[in-house]
Amino acid sequence: MEITYYSRPNCGLCEDGKRMLHLVREDIPFRVKEVNIEEDDALHRKYMMMIPVVEKDGEIIQYGVLDYVTLLEGIGAD
Repeated sequence: MEITYYSRPNCGLCEDGKRMLHLVREDIPFRVKEVNIEEDDALHRKYMMMIPVVEKDGEIIQYGVLDYVTLLEGIGAD
């Protein structure tokens, strides 16, 4: 399973989100594809005010301040 993680450099909230994803990964195995929104104008416009954004199968699981329970339930749900 792969999760897409939209973020940008020099974003403290994004770094916190990465740490939270690593905690969830201790319970559920998945790969993280990190996407820098600053490298794509359309993604930058779409997610600029939302990052970090966690997406699974094209659906947003959570954005902004990420929490363990929401990520665990969203990533683990099939």
